[in-house]
Amino acid sequence: MSGIESQKETFRKYLESAGAIDVLVKVLVSLYEEPEKPKQVLEYIKGALGAPTPAEFEALVAERDGLKRQLADAQARIAELDAKVSAQ
Repeated sequence: MSGIESQKETFRKYLESAGAIDVLVKVLVSLYEEPEKPKQVLEYIKGALGAPTPAEFEALVAERDGLKRQLADAQARIAELDAKVSAQ
């Protein structure tokens, strides 16, 4: 077996042992069995693998940004209260 063939076989075994091949086969079978084939195949595959939709992603970004603001406000309040305690 040549070096490249050996590398391919090693990689295939790695994917198989990690369960990646089974997951990919299941996703492709579900795509095959879809009565109405999606126009955006990659989006279908991403969704089947659990990736968030663009709307879900935007909602998560907005939630993260809101939490960052809350954290900054809380840290400012803590600093303010620490200053008050230190002044007493």
